[in-house]
Parts: sequence; structure tokens; C-alpha cells
Amino acid sequence: MLTIIAGTNRPNSSTLKLAGYYQKKLLEKGVEAAILSLESLPDNLLKTDLYGKRSEAFKPIQAQIDASDKFIFIIPEYNGSFPGALKVLMDACDFPASFFDKKAALVGISSGKYGNIRGVDHFTGVCNYLNMHVFSLKLHIPFIRKEMDAENNLTQEDTIKFTEEQMDRFLKF
Repeated sequence: MLTIIAGTNRPNSSTLKLAGYYQKKLLEKGVEAAILSLESLPDNLLKTDLYGKRSEAFKPIQAQIDASDKFIFIIPEYNGSFPGALKVLMDACDFPASFFDKKAALVGISSGKYGNIRGVDHFTGVCNYLNMHVFSLKLHIPFIRKEMDAENNLTQEDTIKFTEEQMDRFLKF
């Protein structure tokens, strides 16, 4: 199973919109992909699901992670890195089984001009520690609000080309 993780809990985020775009494009390629939006994380996750504890609210999230063998992480830039909510998700999941020996594609986005280069690099380190296989074609999409139209489709020809290439190659990875 392939899961697209929208790496922020911010409501109505560009991250979730891009995750939807990836899901739609993968379906056009004949591949079903689920989206895990961090908006669905339990409000009290820090108290209920860290350090070996497991709440009923987190069990479906853990089950989705367990059932997935490939992940596409859409990672927005927060303070020069990736969102804390994404790190909390990784920390809350069962270690090491949740991500061990699974595959990950990384897509950085930002409202500024660098497309979350540093955050994707930081998150690569987390993935490596968790023994994930990180796909080599990492994308960095700057000015994300200018990249998508009102229907949440990418509009820039080069970005469309690179996302298509990433998806096609990741499916073979």
C-alpha cells in the first residue's frame, strides 16, 4: 500500500492540496494511494501516544502506517525545517517496525523560493535513522501558492514534468 503523508496539521494547507494532486495523478496511473493528513492526529497525541502508550484514536493511523510499504511525504517548510507535527507522528508510531525497510519519496514545498531544501534534508536524516529507503529524486517546489490553480492542479510545466518523473520512477523503486 502506498500512503501519501500530508506533513502538517494546518487546516486547508497547500500540503494537503498537493497530496490530493499526487493521489489523483497516481490513480490516473492505475495506483491507489491513501492520504494521511496530520489534521487527523489526536489533539492530545503528546499525552496519549508517546513512550509506548497507544490511544484508541491513534490505532487507525498506526494501522495505516503498518499496512503501507511506500510513502510519499509532502513536507512544508516550517522555520527552516519540517513541521513538528510530522516528527511527533514519527515518534508516536511503533519503533522500529512502522518504517523499517520501507520506501519513501520526499517532496518539499514552501511559500518562499527554496522549496524546503533544508527541511527535506533534515527529514532525510530521520528517515535514514528509521532504516527507510529514501528515493533519490527529491523535489523542492517553491512558491507553492503560485504553482497551483483553483482546482488544486499544478500549473507550471517544469513542476508537472518533475512530479510525473518522480511518481513514475518511485513506483518502480
